[in-house]
Amino acid sequence: MTSVSERELRSIVEEVLAGLAAAQAPAVAQAPAAAHAPTAAQPPDAPAAPPSQRPAGGPDIDIEVPDPTVPAERRRLGVANPANPSGLANLAASTAARLAVGRAGPRPPTRAMLLFGADHAVTQDAIFGDVPTALLEQLGLFTVQTRVTSQDEFLLRPDLGRLLSDEARTLIEQRCTKKPQVQIVVGDGLSAAAVTNNLPQIYPVLQQGLQGAGLSIGTPFFVRYCRVGLMNDINDIVQADVVVLLIGERPGLGVADALSAYSGWRPTAGKTDAQRDVICMITGNGGTNPLEAGAFVVEHVRNVLANQASGVELRLKQSGSR
Repeated sequence: MTSVSERELRSIVEEVLAGLAAAQAPAVAQAPAAAHAPTAAQPPDAPAAPPSQRPAGGPDIDIEVPDPTVPAERRRLGVANPANPSGLANLAASTAARLAVGRAGPRPPTRAMLLFGADHAVTQDAIFGDVPTALLEQLGLFTVQTRVTSQDEFLLRPDLGRLLSDEARTLIEQRCTKKPQVQIVVGDGLSAAAVTNNLPQIYPVLQQGLQGAGLSIGTPFFVRYCRVGLMNDINDIVQADVVVLLIGERPGLGVADALSAYSGWRPTAGKTDAQRDVICMITGNGGTNPLEAGAFVVEHVRNVLANQASGVELRLKQSGSR
């Protein structure tokens, strides 16, 4: 096998590159506008080549990309020449899923990747964010914490998020009214943004609606690092007929501020999701408006009290099976 020195190899490469440059130069001179037209090798969203790779004398390439998060760009179809344009537009308009984003060769286009990255960043902010103390003080909510001690532990140990810390148990015992008809609890859950964005609207409606229905309300409070099952631990202390837990939902790529309202008839240790009800997707961002949701929660609580049941048991009573 004949060996080739490094100098000879460099010489061969330089000759090949020189030949390619000579072959490309006439095409650029004859059709400079073609540099802006999308081709199979350069899709519309492809990034510009660095200056060292641009043909000599070629025009500058515009690499500005519109903000992909604005509504017009978020819903823009990226499929070139669809077989049924109106059908594709109707399909994409029927869902918030990422349909018809197009492609750049075998990969998603730059615009779709930027939107995905932006939405993912919003979910991280929602999960790792904190509910403003000023908001909690404005609504008269004192704060307690579960047995979780950090955000990382909260994500890794859901079981600890279902139990109050010793300090929290003592504080609730001291400050909360016992045996009310309804106990309202607010928890950050998996989205602090859900609480921050929706609590100022839903909480007054919920509180005023319950009072207007003649129901006694316990002392409301906020729980940090909260999981849904914490309702059981809380009610072992306050002994309410109904516990309503407003908690942030797991954020999705597109909606990261959805709130859920969980409720249960006399929750206690050992009760599961089968004994609970939930009204989910409470958000002004494509879900149930928090003002409307507050009124719906009040009606649901009245129904739970009237039937003295929640979850599966409530459904069986409503269907006449009980």
